[in-house]
This record gives sequence, structure tokens and C-alpha cells, in this order.
Amino acid sequence: MNIATGSAPTAAVNPAKARVTRLGRSDRSAVGLWFWEIDRVLLLLVAVLISIGLIAVAAASPASAHRYSDVGFTLSPLHYFWRQLLWVCVGVPVMIGVSMMPQQLARRLALLMASFFFVCLAAVPLIGFERNGATRWIGVGISQFQPSEFLKPFYVVFVAWLLSLKANDNSLPVLPISGAVTAVIAGLLMMQPDFGQTIIFCSIWFAMVMITGLSWRAVGILAGIGGVGITAAYLFYPVATQRINNFLFQSGDTYQTDSAHATITAGGLFGTGPGGGEMKFRLPEAHTDYIFSVIGEEFGLVACLAIAGLFLAMAIRVFVKLLDEDDPFLILAAAGLITQFTTQAMINMAVNIGIAPSKGMTLPFISYGGSSLIALCAGFGLLLAFTRKNPYLTRSPYVVKWSGR
Repeated sequence: MNIATGSAPTAAVNPAKARVTRLGRSDRSAVGLWFWEIDRVLLLLVAVLISIGLIAVAAASPASAHRYSDVGFTLSPLHYFWRQLLWVCVGVPVMIGVSMMPQQLARRLALLMASFFFVCLAAVPLIGFERNGATRWIGVGISQFQPSEFLKPFYVVFVAWLLSLKANDNSLPVLPISGAVTAVIAGLLMMQPDFGQTIIFCSIWFAMVMITGLSWRAVGILAGIGGVGITAAYLFYPVATQRINNFLFQSGDTYQTDSAHATITAGGLFGTGPGGGEMKFRLPEAHTDYIFSVIGEEFGLVACLAIAGLFLAMAIRVFVKLLDEDDPFLILAAAGLITQFTTQAMINMAVNIGIAPSKGMTLPFISYGGSSLIALCAGFGLLLAFTRKNPYLTRSPYVVKWSGR
């Protein structure tokens, strides 16, 4: 008892306890708001994928280090693992930082970045450098980056913003404008050449315009254009001709796909165990394009199915959340971003198990790569930002409906 005042003494505040309790629902700080508004299930799923990626790169690194040591480089067995760990330490803060942005700020930043990386993509034929027979990278000092990897998530936001304008003004020609932009990007990619990324961009655009609502006539026209495009690519684009012929008629060099199929099936259901794989040393890009096969050999087909399940769970989670969303832009942006991740994952898995021609496509969040991982983290940060929900706000009674079917 305080004799002077007659009041009880005030208990000392424990700073550590105060920091722990700050993340209560009443906390209105930036971190507190982010913690309660973010979709923590999506955050957990991507954290699991990134963790699996580190384990997989560690498993594939000795094979890739051995392969590149044969051509004049001396690399430690875990060279690619340590580099991937560095990229994770860069990419995860980028993802968290982007996810903390207000949705309007995230959209504006994405539109700005879309313009910047589109210019970079257009500059690749002029200032890019060649690697493995393709010109896809731009050098920045001692490092380099691939503009198409960074452009993908920001392109999604651009197309979502453009298509969402139709909800306010049905007369705007947003469909042909977005299609023309996509065609220009596809042309630039095919010049590199990068047939796999071309398919990704076109698939994202098609999925997003389908979400806006199209008549069966419009769907038929777009399907016809797609069929004509694939036929023309097969007839006049040597890269597509070679890969399709190798896949359908087993003509030419099928070493990559044959090695991938042999590797992914070598481990059976439960794999040979970490570090026990031998077939992975035959793979040309064990740490990037064919890391799914390395996982199959060392951790088994069960692990491969679990990874596919994680991507499926991520897609289901996003689309279920969108059932309660009213904003056309948020619907399109979130749907487009998850389409990007899952489509790229499906293509990589299909190539590894031999049901699709080789395309040089990485497995999102799992394959080795600085440009790829940082760009994916930025894109997933946008997805987290666009799916944030204030738990105290109820749904608006005013539902924006699509028009102009």
C-alpha cells in the first residue's frame, strides 16, 4: 500500500509479455492488422512449399554441381543449396512486405512494375545475353535477371485492372486491348525463344477473360484462334516443331524426357532416401527444370503426390475465398495469380512424368533460381494482399455484377 496516496502499488510491466500480447485482436499496429487480416492458411502452404524447395535443392545440388564441374567449374556439393537459401532470405521479406501493402497501393505498384518489366522484356533482344542457346536474361552488374519471370505477376494485375473496367463501362474494348498486349508479349517471348513462358502468359489471359463472362460464340472464337496459333507454331516455329515432334513421334533427342521419367520412377513409392539417388546424376538440370524427378527418386511418388496436393489446396483455398468477394478487380487478380502458380506447376510436373513436351519450366517455390523465386514471392505477396480480409467488416450488400456477356 502506498502510504502517501493510499493506493495499491502498480505492477511492473513485463516488456517481453507486452510484446507477445500486442498481436491480440485489439492491436491496431501495421503488424497486428496484417496478422489478423492475412490468410494464414495460404501463408502456411507457401511456407511449406518453400521449405520443401530447400530440401529438394539440397538433394539435387550434388548432381548439378558434379555436372557443371565437368565443364570447367569446381563447385561444392551444396553450392546450389546455399545460394537458394540466400534467395529465400531475400524473397520471403519481399513477399511479407508486399502482402502488408494496402490493396490500392499494391495495385498501383504492380501496374508500375508491369510497365517497367515490359520495357525490360522488349529490351532483351538488344541488351540481353545468351545462355544455353536462349537470350532471356539481362545483366545487372555481377548478377542477371529474367524479365519474363518478374513480368508474370505484374502482368496478371494489369490484365485484372483492365478487365475490371468493363464492370463500370461496358463499351470499353478491354478484351481486344488485353489480347493485343498479350500477343505482343508472346511475340517477344518467342523471339528469345521461350515457348513455355508464352504458353503460361496465354493461359493466364484466357483464364481471366473466361472469368469475366463470355458467350459460347466468343469462347469458340478464342479456342479457334488458339488452335490456329498452335498449328502455326508447329509449322513455322522451329522450337515448337522440334519439341512436339520429340514428344509425339520420339524423333530427335529425347534424352532429357527419358532421363526425367527414369529418375522419377526409380525411387518407387517412398524413395531411396535423402542423398541416395543415383539416376539424378543423369539429369541435365536436376536443380531447376527436373527437380520434381529428383524428389520422386529420393522421397518417392508419395512425396510427389503431396506436392501436387499442396498446389491443389492452395488453388481451392483461393477460389473458395473469392466466393465471398464482390470487387471485380480483386476476383480477377487473385484468380489470375493462382492460375499462374498452378499452371506453371502442372506444366513442370507433366514434363517430368512424360505427358508433356519439354519446355524448360521451373516448379514454383521449389526449383532453384534467384529471379524465379523472388518474382514468385512478389507475386504471392500480391495474392496475400488481394485476399486480405478485415474480420470486423461485414460483407457489403452492394454486389457488383459482370455485364456484357
